[in-house]
Amino acid sequence: MIPADSPVLILGARSDMARALAHEFAKEGHPLMLAARNADTLSEDMTDLEVRFQAKVTAHDFDILDVDGHAAFLGNLPEVPAVVVSVVGFMGDQDESAINPDAARKVIDTNFTAPCLMLELCAGRLAELKRPTAIIGIGSVAGDRGRAKNYVYGAAKAGFATWLSGMRQKYVDSQLHIMTVKPGFVRTSATADMDLLGPLTDEPEAFAKKVMKALKRKSQVYYDIKWRAVMGVITHLPERIFMKTKF
Repeated sequence: MIPADSPVLILGARSDMARALAHEFAKEGHPLMLAARNADTLSEDMTDLEVRFQAKVTAHDFDILDVDGHAAFLGNLPEVPAVVVSVVGFMGDQDESAINPDAARKVIDTNFTAPCLMLELCAGRLAELKRPTAIIGIGSVAGDRGRAKNYVYGAAKAGFATWLSGMRQKYVDSQLHIMTVKPGFVRTSATADMDLLGPLTDEPEAFAKKVMKALKRKSQVYYDIKWRAVMGVITHLPERIFMKTKF
């Protein structure tokens, strides 16, 4: 188990899912380092965490796409985190991404290239601590099969899950635990314009509680049981049938 006083670094800390996860870690007594672009805008979140949970919280400017700055960012943190959570993500517009190289590159770099390189760097440092540590990467069920509605985003998330799987094998003999999280629909500001299916949709708070339980169980890959069933069907459909569906 990771001691409750171990610091947690949350990348992409401004999202609704990140905020809910921060609450769960703060409840456990973890000091928090919130990382996002324009970190000064996180002041309300910091105050809420400090007042509600008496948590120690710091905010740090971080741009996941500044890959050359990743090492310096880690080196300038007040302490080495024991847990790193990547909640970085950007869906983009599928139609634009399919024809605009710059738009596609932003989706791919934000969801795959940059977070993978950042977590690889984090993994090397956490494994050196010689004590229980963890990396949590928030992926998506969209990476389980290419769909016309979001295959650029889905392809990037598929690559992200594959990268984490490789790191998990790489560090199997260390005390570093690497967990991939594959959420389905979560009701957030990023999904506000989407037509979500109520029975398959989580609130951020419920999602965060499930992730924490999965971390304590040392799950390698966390799927909500509902989405495990849904994607189990979708991924096993023969291609000639799947391509005619409206999933």
